[in-house]
Amino acid sequence: MEKSSLPLPNEAPYYAGAKPARRSRKAAWALVPLAVTAYLFGPSIFRSVAPVSVGGTDLDPWASKSYCAQPDAIFPSEGDDALKKQYEYISSADFWNATVKRISGAVQVKSESFDDLGEIGKDPRWDVFYNFHKYLEATFPLLHEKLKVEKVNTHGLLYTWQGTDEKLKPTLLMAHQDTVPVPPETISAWTYPPWSGAYDGKHVWGRGASDCKNQLIAVMETVELLLEAKFNPKRTIVLSFGMDEECSGRQGAGHLAKFLYNRYGQDGLAVIVDEGSGFEEAWGTLFAKPGTGEKGYTDVHITVRMPGGHSSVPSDHTSIGVVSELITLIEAHQYRTHLEEINPYYTQLHCGAENSPDFPKTLKKLLAKRASGHEAHDSSAINTCKAKPDRLALEAAKQGKDIQYLMQTSQAVDVIIGGIKVNALPERVTVTVNHRINVGETPQIVWDRLTDLAGAVAKKHGLALHAFDGKEEPSSINLAASATTLLVAPVTPADGDPFAIIAGTTRALYGKEVIVAPGIMTGNTDTRYYWNLTKHIFRYGPGYDPEDDKGLAGVHTINEKVSIRNHVNAVRWFTLFVRNMDEVEI
Repeated sequence: MEKSSLPLPNEAPYYAGAKPARRSRKAAWALVPLAVTAYLFGPSIFRSVAPVSVGGTDLDPWASKSYCAQPDAIFPSEGDDALKKQYEYISSADFWNATVKRISGAVQVKSESFDDLGEIGKDPRWDVFYNFHKYLEATFPLLHEKLKVEKVNTHGLLYTWQGTDEKLKPTLLMAHQDTVPVPPETISAWTYPPWSGAYDGKHVWGRGASDCKNQLIAVMETVELLLEAKFNPKRTIVLSFGMDEECSGRQGAGHLAKFLYNRYGQDGLAVIVDEGSGFEEAWGTLFAKPGTGEKGYTDVHITVRMPGGHSSVPSDHTSIGVVSELITLIEAHQYRTHLEEINPYYTQLHCGAENSPDFPKTLKKLLAKRASGHEAHDSSAINTCKAKPDRLALEAAKQGKDIQYLMQTSQAVDVIIGGIKVNALPERVTVTVNHRINVGETPQIVWDRLTDLAGAVAKKHGLALHAFDGKEEPSSINLAASATTLLVAPVTPADGDPFAIIAGTTRALYGKEVIVAPGIMTGNTDTRYYWNLTKHIFRYGPGYDPEDDKGLAGVHTINEKVSIRNHVNAVRWFTLFVRNMDEVEI
């Protein structure tokens, strides 16, 4: 695949071994996914709102439109008594107790995935998913009886509930079966053992409890309940569960997405909902933030090769010393903080300005200037000395690192391997630097920058430089991009029917005081493979527990847990959403 092109139909959106060209900035900028005008001014079903004044300055030239108009709550039609009773049952003590057992049981089945997994059928570590499939079959018998069940690449799970109206595009609900591993040395630090599925009266504890067996179980519970109530959907409902999301998803979602593309074709799905961002209180307001975008991704492997020898007669700089110098240089030069108008966080800021009593005044004034065109954003010289500071982004970044990196390419030196003996000079040292790429940028910007920095160090120490050319030689610095390099995701429109149904369903469940704003993910989900199946992809965790700081904790660390109130609300949301989607013609 050409690295200056977005994924073609039926292709995973990866560079997969591409060799980045030197200094091709023009091609890189051609990849900005959506024009600002298309993002802001598409057709909308949102109700009109009064002009908004921000910091004493009207949002001219768009003062007659709100950036954050909220739909009314959307409820499905009443349906028959069975559907009413089933929905009421979700809030009962009986369902609460039953769902505790289901989540606990799912957590107790180990389903870790590892970065170094071998081929399916040859590496026995894949076999844990046979046990998980057996658990699901025993726990959701009606679903497995009534839906079409297909296994894709052995362990990928695909369920299809065929609708009665073939003209309606399907709804796809996603989650992943796998979890990150638990390092053995951390087990003693857990309050409850990581695969115990312990229930303390409020939370279920264990690896996968909140990432994301909770969402997988919620989706399956939703379907099982609707089947029990004799629901007969017009719109086909598809469930897709990969098994290696935590190690880039190539064997799971990568195969499932191709399978679905062959069945439904380009833009063949109405909407996708996968795991993702959820609820957050900011500026005195509760926001729901379904992810409508994701940052890009690239790992860069840096290898320094230098002559070995006895440590009693060392060179002035060993390969470890040289790579350390390069690491220091990399960390001393952070990427520029800047906010493109197509970045969903730009709309989030408007939602805060329009709805939050505690929205910062300085930020409000800068936002008004940007929106009115009085302070245009210079995106022509991103991450160069010519670029003017983005005052809006820099002010917003003062809220903390979690906000800063919504508007900045991140870099993290995560892995270093080198040296085998205390009296032997290291001949080869490798470092891996992880990058999550900001909206409006491309992997090429990262590759060009690292080439510049590595070139300076190589010249200083008399080493050859091989930057992304696939070569390596003695006495050299070598740069290589990972096969999992990923473009910034196309931004899901926040002004059409699917977003309105997401938002309206959320406000139906949690009340009109919740403001629904498009979110952006700093990490990546399995949806990275599904871009050609629909323009309406949402990374969303719809469960929320107002009494327990959202009800989730410990993702990718010790003491992972989910509150049952959060989980029950997720089941209620999915039940409403599936039925709401069934009643619109999109």
